[in-house]
Amino acid sequence: MTGEHHQSNGSCNSGDCGNDHDHDHGSITGVGLLFAVVAAIALALSWLLSLVPETSFPSGVKVSQFGYWIAFFFGGFFAAIDTVKSLAKGRLTIDTLMIAAGIGAAFIGHLPEGALLLTLFSIGHAAEHHAMHRAERSIEALASLRPTIATRIDPETNETNDVSISEIELGDTVLVRPDSRLPVDGVVVAGYSSVDQSPITGESIPVDKSPFLGFVVTSDNSHLVPKEHQVFAGTINGSGSMNVQVTRRSDDSTLSRVVRLIADTKAQRSPTQRLTDRFERLFVPAVLGFVGLLLFAFLIVDEPFSRSLYRAMAVLVAASPCALAIATPSAVLSAIARAGHDGVLIKGGGPLEQLGKVDSIAFDKTGTLTSGRPQVVDAITMPDVNRSTLLGTAAAVQRVIDHPLARAIVRTYDAENSTSDPAEHVVSDVQRINGKGVVARLNGRLVSVGSVKLFSGLDGDRTRMSLEGEIAAKDLMNRGRTIVIVADEVRLLGVIGLVDTPRPAAKSIIEKLRKIGVRQQVMLSGDHQAAVLAIATELKLDDAKGDLMPEDKVRFVNEMSRHGVTAMVGDGANDAPAMAAASVSIAMGAAGSDVALETADVALMGDDLTKLPFAISLGQAANRVIRQNLFISLGVIAFLVPATLLGLKLGPAVVLHEGSTLVVVANALRLLGFRTPQ
Repeated sequence: MTGEHHQSNGSCNSGDCGNDHDHDHGSITGVGLLFAVVAAIALALSWLLSLVPETSFPSGVKVSQFGYWIAFFFGGFFAAIDTVKSLAKGRLTIDTLMIAAGIGAAFIGHLPEGALLLTLFSIGHAAEHHAMHRAERSIEALASLRPTIATRIDPETNETNDVSISEIELGDTVLVRPDSRLPVDGVVVAGYSSVDQSPITGESIPVDKSPFLGFVVTSDNSHLVPKEHQVFAGTINGSGSMNVQVTRRSDDSTLSRVVRLIADTKAQRSPTQRLTDRFERLFVPAVLGFVGLLLFAFLIVDEPFSRSLYRAMAVLVAASPCALAIATPSAVLSAIARAGHDGVLIKGGGPLEQLGKVDSIAFDKTGTLTSGRPQVVDAITMPDVNRSTLLGTAAAVQRVIDHPLARAIVRTYDAENSTSDPAEHVVSDVQRINGKGVVARLNGRLVSVGSVKLFSGLDGDRTRMSLEGEIAAKDLMNRGRTIVIVADEVRLLGVIGLVDTPRPAAKSIIEKLRKIGVRQQVMLSGDHQAAVLAIATELKLDDAKGDLMPEDKVRFVNEMSRHGVTAMVGDGANDAPAMAAASVSIAMGAAGSDVALETADVALMGDDLTKLPFAISLGQAANRVIRQNLFISLGVIAFLVPATLLGLKLGPAVVLHEGSTLVVVANALRLLGFRTPQ
């Protein structure tokens, strides 16, 4: 219920984070809840006994009084421990206020009110940490998804044996049996099945998996494998059996990295939470100082000291910001847990709050608004060059490039040459020129593959663009094609034309985003303007900019950010500079992608654009809940302080104060059941 307390248990991974509360959620929800229940039972029994003539102990102490002391002890146990720890560090916390108020009430002869205060405070503590623990469990359940045993296949004997996943190495092949959970990230090399990927990507429908024949893993090539062949640790296999070649060790799997990122996420507090924490650090000492002055009211007002002390204790209870401390972190963690359930990883309260304020979005084109699987539809060759040579040259150089256009050319060449052995190529000195293309040596000769910008930017390369080639390129661009030009060191080989269609749901998603308050949606692409404009017109985007270099995208995003909170949606790799410039960056298809997981503020684990309206709506809902919680917590303080100064009794003040904390917690928990508005 305190800000300090939350940080130790909700915001840090483990151990002490420089706060005053070292017990963990387990103790609060377990022993803490037990203590709260004991205090509540003792308080209720004592109140009932006080209504009828009761007996006393031989010492003269009434049984009901003894029950109040039991409630006082168990209700204040954890708060007292935390108070001692905080005072030892020279800090004043909300626990300090509560303990001071309870002791003060008992000192002036109002033991029942003091016991009620500490009992309700302990119940609030338990409720708060139950809420935080529930939200954390919803996220951290991911960590328990990975099996501890894998069935490894011996490459020489083909025999299988069960080993610990910690013994599985890169390149090992494991057997995945039907209806079992996958132990590793890898590529299917034998067998067919469907896999439930919802624990990682949030996809509700199982995804068909097929073997990627001839795959040999290296440390940097698994991301080039199409998604229909990739599998992830923690997902659930269907009815088929598969052999999977391991592409990541167990401690580096997508699941492991997500769990680590979630641990880091809990340590990142939102701007609102940081503001309320600073407010508490100033407010608590101010309250104690004000209460200290009220103790001397009897010197000015004609009343006994006991009356001044009683009023001071009531104000102490009224001004304690218990609900304020939990208002933001409970909402943030509940929202992050809810997002994770649908395959959306939000990296902390800051990105969550920004997500809810987004009013403009910049989209990358290829793989974001489009399917990311462009098709080769034209291959215009120059004299003495055939189609196979043109595609083969481009494919050889681009096999090492992780880009949808490159994959499309490789896929087309391999499909057309599947019945014969493709020519052997030796590729060296590969130089990728971001936003333009790639230059490399193929069998010793220099080859350039890329857009018109690549050729116009290299000395002497313009001469390789023959008049026929320029006419062909311009014609394809006018027809909305994305073009790839292929040339060696002496001549132009040809021009390849590709088309990439919009995602089936893209148009409806654009409309949904507009309905939930995103006022401007633009496309930023390195593709030529005609192709970009054709897609943007079909999707009814507000604007589209083509022929952009990475630095141009950054400039446009910066311009958009000057007029409001801007999100950049891309793949997390090619769009990294623009994503870094945006108010909040969102990566598509982050499952299995190191760059996307590490660079983006928000990661859509599955390659599913429909999660974007959900994520933004959730951010908006979280911001509403945070505002509501702040209004409730500050409103109760604003009411109770003057009310207690004017004579409100300690008992009602306690009930209203602690009740506001329970209301705030319950309000935050609503986010765990959030659904996108229809």
